Amino acid sequence: MPMLVPYRWMRLTPTEERLRREQVDAIFRAVIPGVTAAALAAVVLGVFLVRLGEAGPTVAGGWATAIAVCAICHVTLALAYRRSPPATRAEKVWPLVFTLFALAEGVAWGLASVVLTPDAAFDVRFLAVAVTIGVTAGAIPAFSPYLPAYFALFLPATLPYALTSLREDTAVEQASSALMLIFVVAMVLLGILSNRAFSETIRLRLQTEALAADLRRQKEIAEAASRAKSSFLAAASHDLRQPVHALGLFAGALRRIDLPEEAYVLVDRIEDSAAAMDGLFTAILDISRLDAGVVEVRNQAFRIGPYLDRLCKDLAVEAEAKGLRLRCRPCPIVVDTDPILLERVLRNLVSNAVRYTLRGGILVGCRRRADRLAIQIWDTGIGIAPEDMDRIFQEYVQVGNPERDRTKGLGLGLAIVRRICNVLKAPLGLRSCPGRGSCFEVSVPCANEAALTDGTRQDPPGAFIPAFVVVIDDEAPIREAMEQLLAGWGYEVVTASSGIEAIELLASRPTRPDLIISDYRLRDGETGIAAIENLRSEYNVTIPALLVTGDTAPDRLAEAEASNLLLLHKPVPNSRLRAAMLNLIAHAQKSEDDD
Repeated sequence: MPMLVPYRWMRLTPTEERLRREQVDAIFRAVIPGVTAAALAAVVLGVFLVRLGEAGPTVAGGWATAIAVCAICHVTLALAYRRSPPATRAEKVWPLVFTLFALAEGVAWGLASVVLTPDAAFDVRFLAVAVTIGVTAGAIPAFSPYLPAYFALFLPATLPYALTSLREDTAVEQASSALMLIFVVAMVLLGILSNRAFSETIRLRLQTEALAADLRRQKEIAEAASRAKSSFLAAASHDLRQPVHALGLFAGALRRIDLPEEAYVLVDRIEDSAAAMDGLFTAILDISRLDAGVVEVRNQAFRIGPYLDRLCKDLAVEAEAKGLRLRCRPCPIVVDTDPILLERVLRNLVSNAVRYTLRGGILVGCRRRADRLAIQIWDTGIGIAPEDMDRIFQEYVQVGNPERDRTKGLGLGLAIVRRICNVLKAPLGLRSCPGRGSCFEVSVPCANEAALTDGTRQDPPGAFIPAFVVVIDDEAPIREAMEQLLAGWGYEVVTASSGIEAIELLASRPTRPDLIISDYRLRDGETGIAAIENLRSEYNVTIPALLVTGDTAPDRLAEAEASNLLLLHKPVPNSRLRAAMLNLIAHAQKSEDDD
């Protein structure tokens, strides 16, 4: 039974102590209206008894005053409790004093039917009993949360009449005594049940709060683990990208040298291996960029049909090599989303369908649903079990690759797909039947024909433009490889390990650089952004520049993106580096000619 016994207070568990605190808080919250109403009832009863001539003014006044004093004591105690510091409310003196006041008030109400009208007729005496019954019954919601206080008020108020009436001679009074005893038993049980209900409610609330606190702790632990994982991957990715980047640069430089035919085959293999590692690093980078929130969505209206047709043609060779049929249903609908990010999603889904389908084929089609278009990829592959449908979107999970064959990727593809769909606000759906195939669905908003524009993307110029290039990188192998590669392309090159060294080397040169290529993370806390700004300040000109980074840490990615510099991620394919350089140099020269 959830009864609070004062002398056990110090032996309570933390949960029990919290429960008792809530019980005490409850009676102090409800006591003021209850005792105020009881005091008014006592005054009214006393006035009526005096006017009826059944009670003397002195006795009735003294009795009503005693009830009023008890009420004032309860109100004063409740106000003091509310103003007291929370730490002091746990002291056992508060409920103890409250119970003593309740006992005094209970005794006063018990005397109403015995002292006020001892010689009056039964109906007059029962008027005091009726008021007492009403007051004590009304005390259940206010006092029952703390049973000692409830019993201290209720029992002294009701038992005196029940016991004294047993000695009366009339059958009516004896019957009323029996009924009063039944009432006492019923109200005691009702008070206990009310106390249990209150205590259970508090326990449930405390359990809910504990579960919520535990959930918050678990969430913080999971977030900390995720941050630690991202930090580890970022550091590892940066350190691994450096030699892979240098490997690609050296392979590009080798192609400029006359070598035997067999040597070119080895160069091809080196570039293929570097490209494979680039794909793995890119997947990790994509996860970091999406988690960092630096992926910018650039929505535009475009017709989805030609877009899907080109995508399927790109993957048709891979499908045909496995004896699969890859089909694309024509669709004339115009959609409004980011075409580059949507291509990442759909290319990954179609590529997965080809990879995990052994026989049959893949169908890419669309369904119009109100103001949205559902792009669906159906396959007759191995299917996905219901218990794996959520798991496959987690990082590093590959249901159909228990041997961890690296030719099937890292298991990051669908994790990236889900993140991109969240960024695009494009709901991602999945239906699958093991052994029969799967259907992935991406829902994008539709657009009107009038939203289409004639804008086209300009390709970077293909003609070589002579230029003076400054390369800043703290890794000597990278500087050496970049110098050999760019010199082989016909550029004049100066390499430096820091911004200060670059300024010192350029001090003796009469011409300013046409382009700056800098690694993002240099030594001694210097960044490529700062090195580029220092060089621009030296010449008081905004020299074209591009930033190369192997970092995948979300905070560093966000800083690099905010610099408004062209950002390339290591390892950079030679073709991409060359195209970026040509584009920057040509754009700068065009701007100078226009001026």
